[in-house]
Amino acid sequence: MLKLEANWLKCAYYSELDGVFNGVLQLIIYTKEKNAILFTYPPAGSVTSTGLVVSSKLPRFSDLYTISIASADPKSISAGKPVELTKSVTQWFTKDGVLVEGLFWKDVETLINNYAAEPKKKK
Repeated sequence: MLKLEANWLKCAYYSELDGVFNGVLQLIIYTKEKNAILFTYPPAGSVTSTGLVVSSKLPRFSDLYTISIASADPKSISAGKPVELTKSVTQWFTKDGVLVEGLFWKDVETLINNYAAEPKKKK
């Protein structure tokens, strides 16, 4: 068994190193991922070569929930336009406070279909 008195310098060094690495990871998360909750590969059968980023937002003291789908690489030529859905969470719950999962998934599937829809070309 190693004694702390003999290894306090090594313990302090690794604690500081852990703090630095955690700080770097937090910076990456803050700048790159933002509100993202899911990163995906491109949808099956899609003509795009980039994956998707799904993000959500529920502001404090609000019942409006926003879920959005965007391209993981918005600068790509094959990136679709971001789509967003904002709805009151009360529409997905019963009076007893139980989530009606089918209603929620129906709205999410509609959002996915809106993202996958071909943009209309201008004449």
